[in-house]
Amino acid sequence: MGFKEQQAAIQRELDRFIDLLGVLLPRYSKLLKLKNLTEDELHELGEIEHFLIGVTGRISEIKQVLEQDVYGHSLDLYYKLKAKANLGDEHAAKKLSRLRDSFNDSMISINWN
Repeated sequence: MGFKEQQAAIQRELDRFIDLLGVLLPRYSKLLKLKNLTEDELHELGEIEHFLIGVTGRISEIKQVLEQDVYGHSLDLYYKLKAKANLGDEHAAKKLSRLRDSFNDSMISINWN
């Protein structure tokens, strides 16, 4: 499976995930607003809350892995290019310059709050 196919598959899965949350979250909100919950509704509310807490944790894990992996690979590439550029490789020096610009743009776009 090539990149385009992987990209499309991930996008489909993310869209499906968002669609499923779009069904679950309104039910959760409705249950939260009820003043007198039946035993079944209270049980359902607890299950939904437990599930959403787990989902939030998984999303955080995925986000952390992505950030670490992308950042780690980028730094690895940066230092390999820098070593080659220091040895006089002009092609590596040009790539290094573009990568520095990209890093600079990324750092500017980060919301530090």
